[in-house]
Amino acid sequence: MLAARSFAAPARQCLRQARPAFAQSAFRAYSAAPSEVAKFKGTKGTDGNYTVSFIEGDGIGPEIAQSVKDIYQAANVPIKWETCDVTPRLNPDGKTVIPDESIESINRNYVALKGPLATPIGKGHVSLNLTLRRTFNLFANVRPCRSIEGFKTPYDNVDTVLIRENTEGEYSGIEHVVVDGVVQSIKLITREASERVLRYAFQHARDIGRKKVRAVHKATIMKMSDGLFLSTARELSKEYPDIEFDAELLDNTCLKMVTDPLPYNDKVLVMPNLYGDILSDMCAGLIGGLGLTPSGNIGDECSIFEAVHGSAPDIAGKQLANPTALLLSSIMMLRHMGLNAEAANIEQAIFKTIAAGKYITGDLGGTAKTYEYTNAVMKALN
Repeated sequence: MLAARSFAAPARQCLRQARPAFAQSAFRAYSAAPSEVAKFKGTKGTDGNYTVSFIEGDGIGPEIAQSVKDIYQAANVPIKWETCDVTPRLNPDGKTVIPDESIESINRNYVALKGPLATPIGKGHVSLNLTLRRTFNLFANVRPCRSIEGFKTPYDNVDTVLIRENTEGEYSGIEHVVVDGVVQSIKLITREASERVLRYAFQHARDIGRKKVRAVHKATIMKMSDGLFLSTARELSKEYPDIEFDAELLDNTCLKMVTDPLPYNDKVLVMPNLYGDILSDMCAGLIGGLGLTPSGNIGDECSIFEAVHGSAPDIAGKQLANPTALLLSSIMMLRHMGLNAEAANIEQAIFKTIAAGKYITGDLGGTAKTYEYTNAVMKALN
């Protein structure tokens, strides 16, 4: 048997190396007043347009990106696009980094839209999605899942909102080989990061008119890490007396949601990183899959909205891709920017097109090409 000490020493070493970076970034994030957390800071240029960084992505990314551009032009949205290339580069120390010019673009514009990015499995560079979250300190991932009229699933009237802590937990990237055949991965939970995402969850609940926030956890098993997240949530809830707070075990939430998701329609669910990753995709399945699911990664300085489905290289260039997820994510972006009328117009056009059922892509049960779906949405604009 391996002595417990052989596990503990590497763990302490990893935590000593990682903790200062987390502490510094969390401290900076709290310099803003609570009312200003994650507010869009961009302004229109002299031409009357906002500039938005656009990471078109891999595989089907350029095709669905073009769909967004065409629809935005038809809808007269006051936005001009600034294309960003985030092809990873390796520093001399072996770390994956985003090109400086892309970092400067997103920091300058305060907002970006992102298509799907491919990540090698088990080899190659670190996930670009993870690199983007760390580079721009995108602490919260917001995943709304709402049933779409005209696309029938076993569940009707689903309207869930999940917020996932985006910077630590099991995805902290702290893992190492203890001895041959034994690997240790560290789950890092800090009070600062937990408070930041929890505060955003309460504020987001207010913004969208929901009166309940629920923390999802496994503090019965991970008493220290999830226990810290849960206790922080309970303490913070006292600052929001108008919002009802409670908590629920992760496994109970999964069971109840797939049995009857409707009781979750009046809540904002907030949880640590890994749970949010799994549960948000489960909720996407309730409404028809990732092709209909928007996503936003929120930071104090800038935010990135993205399609969360894969890059689908097998159908790239064939005009078979469904651009709905990227379009819905862009609608989240518009509302974040305060362009609510434009968001509502494009959203109703998307829903009208899907409900009509004539020009929908193969994944939705139709035969339309990407450009045919795009043209139908454009014709449905007010």
